[in-house]
Order: sequence, then C-alpha cells, then structure tokens
Amino acid sequence: MTSGEIAELLQTLIRNACVNDGTPGSGHEERSVVTLRDYLGQPGLEFEPRPGRTSALWDLPAPDPTAPKLLMMGHLDVVPANQAGWSQDPFGGEIIDGFIWGRGAVDMLNQTAAMAAVFKRYLDGVQPPPAGGLAFLAVADEEAGGKWGAGYLTERHWADVGCDYLLTEIAYPPVRTVTGPAYPVSVSEKGPFWRRLRSGGTPGHASQPYGTENALLPVVRALSNLADAPLPVVITPEWRTFVEGLDLPDGEAVALTDPDLIDGAIETLFGDRPGFARYVHSCTHLTVAPTVMRAGSKTNTIPDTALAEVDVRALPGQDARTVDEHLRKAIGADYERLEVEPIADFQATATAPAGPLWAALVGAIEDLTGSRRILPTMMPATTDARFFRARGTMAYGVGLFDDRVDFDEFLGMFHGNDERVSLDSLGLTAEVLARTIAAL
Repeated sequence: MTSGEIAELLQTLIRNACVNDGTPGSGHEERSVVTLRDYLGQPGLEFEPRPGRTSALWDLPAPDPTAPKLLMMGHLDVVPANQAGWSQDPFGGEIIDGFIWGRGAVDMLNQTAAMAAVFKRYLDGVQPPPAGGLAFLAVADEEAGGKWGAGYLTERHWADVGCDYLLTEIAYPPVRTVTGPAYPVSVSEKGPFWRRLRSGGTPGHASQPYGTENALLPVVRALSNLADAPLPVVITPEWRTFVEGLDLPDGEAVALTDPDLIDGAIETLFGDRPGFARYVHSCTHLTVAPTVMRAGSKTNTIPDTALAEVDVRALPGQDARTVDEHLRKAIGADYERLEVEPIADFQATATAPAGPLWAALVGAIEDLTGSRRILPTMMPATTDARFFRARGTMAYGVGLFDDRVDFDEFLGMFHGNDERVSLDSLGLTAEVLARTIAAL
C-alpha cells in the first residue's frame, strides 16, 4: 500500500464524476462501484435502490460471530463544480506540485480511496485476518441526505451493514497552536433541518402589477427577514473542549465560549481568519442559509407559485421545535402565507471520545506524529454517521494530513473551488486507519 497506489485510485474516482445535484437520477455512483470492484479484485454485495445509485459492501466476518465489527465507510458521490471558479479541471484528477486536484479530493474520495487500500491488504491476505469483523462500505447519495445510500441501507439492510464501530468522514488537517499542532477527530455533527417555503398567488400580466397577488413576494420577504434575524447561540461541551485544546490566551478563550461575547469574537476573527470565523460561527449557532429559489415562468407574467429551500443546521439540544419557532419568529407576518415543508429532520449526533476505538485512534495518531494532542471536534456539516449513531454505533471521522494546507484553507475547500489533497496526506490517512484497525 503506497501513496502512489492510493493516488491512482483517487484519480479514477475523481474522473468518474459521480456528481450528485440532488435529483434522483444524478450521482451515477455505479461508475465508482465498478472502479472499486476492479481495484479490490472481487465484487462486493451491491445495493441499487434506484438505477445507477449503487452502494457496495465488502465484508470479512469475524471468526467469532459475537466479536465486535468495525466498518470503514466512504461515499462515492460529489457535489457539482463550476469550472469557471477552478484553477484546474475539477474532474481532471491531475497531480500538480504534489497535490491531486479535483472535486471530492477532500470530501471524501481521499478517505474512500485510503479505506479501500487498507481493506485490500486484509482481503488479499497481506495482513492476517483481524479478530473482530472488518468491512468496507462505499455508499451513494451522501451529498443529498443519504436517501439512496446510507439511510436506505441502515433502514432496509441493517443485517448486512450493521456494526459496533464506524470510521468515516471527515479528516481534518492539524490545527496550529502556540504549543504545536493539535489533531482534530470528528466526534459529533450538527443536525440537518432543511425546509422548503412555498407560496401561492394569482397569475396576471406583469405590466399591471398593482394590487396583484404575486407569489414571489412573500418568499423574498421571508428570505430577507431570515438573513437579518439574530441566530440562537449554544455553547456545547464539545465546543468548550475544542477551544481548550487550542491553547489560546485566556481572554480569547473566554470570548469564544461566552454566549454574550461570541458574536463580537467572530467579527474580530473574520478580519484575519475568515474561514475559521465561519467555522466558529457554525459550531456555536443555529445556522440558516437560503440556497434555492424558483418562481415564475416568463418575464411578463405575475408568478402564481414560488418556492425557496433553506439549509438549517441545529446544534445538540436544538430540535425541530427550535427550528420552526425560529423560522416563525424571524419571518414574521408572512409565515402564515407560506407552506413550510420539512425536507430533512435529523437531530445532532455525537459519540463520546472514550472506549476501545477512541483509544486505538489516539494511539495510532501518537505513533505517527509523536503527539497525543487530539481534539474531539464537532462538524458543522452532516454526514452518514448519523444513521449509524442512531442505532448505537460508535462513529468517528478520522484521517491524517501533512501541514501543506492549514485548517482555515482546508475548510474553504468543502463544496468550494480548487479542492485538492497532497499525496503525503493520502499515505498518512491510510496509515492511521491501518494502525487503528491493528490496535483495535
């Protein structure tokens, strides 16, 4: 297992362009299932709830069926990329200056490729069989909520994919502090409470707008009000632990953990470290981001229907009632004119940083870095780990990076431009996974 071997696999996965735009017919993850089938030398157990939306499981059962099982899970789909914003072809998978460039390079085809390479060593007999069960799962549809991937599998095929332990996304680079690097491991994530806002009206000629019932206007006012409304703050135990690990001066640490001071601290941070400021804001606030709006059919016709979609992410302790009460208050009078439809409803999930898998992770990172400065970290985004945590699985997101891209720059690559990963980071991620398995 070499960085070159993993890089070649990653290049192919990027070039497969399994772009998930949220529609059921997108994704085409079957392309990358074929790639993994060829790489691993044998087919896995395949699941295809819709044509082309394929997931695959390769499984090495434990000699003792009562022994715990560890699953490595990576997703195959990626979000769209606009070539105009990229320095390189987002689906070229080119190697430039020691980096592989392309959509999915850090979200999360890098980890998927590293997981496959580690699993192949056991599949080929290079590594002796582990005492516990070990499996590798490559899933579809993570980027659109997992309906045709992990959500479907955990609901319909738990007997196949169920596990005690899970390693998945995301992998963070080290965080630079005044006393040296600290190494984040994802232990929790916010919950998605996506909402669709709909409004109806009466069509008419747009040259005579006075007194018409324009369906677009309530939606526009609602989005404007949402953008201007203050957002609820929650300082979670996970966030306090993360801040403690940054070794900040006392005043900065207090400001980042005080609900009354946090907004001012974020504003100050934004001037020098905008990426980190966004991360701090997301990890301490209910967030609301309008992302989609559709209305009308023609410039000279008053629209009779309009809709908007809003990405809402909730922290631990917040739920659907929290979200809907905030929307009602922020939107104001127009709320009663709108139909508010849930697209996703899933509370934040977490796994305690304790137990055999956590100890194995910490030991593996120490072996490779000489440091035990591990930061249990909250993800402001949402992953497929939530489906497994809901069934009692202990789940972490882990990998290891070199220091060529810092934490702030890395955060901006997710669903952004110029996504890339260094060849050395691919090898480090595979090595930390391999050592974690061996230790567990």
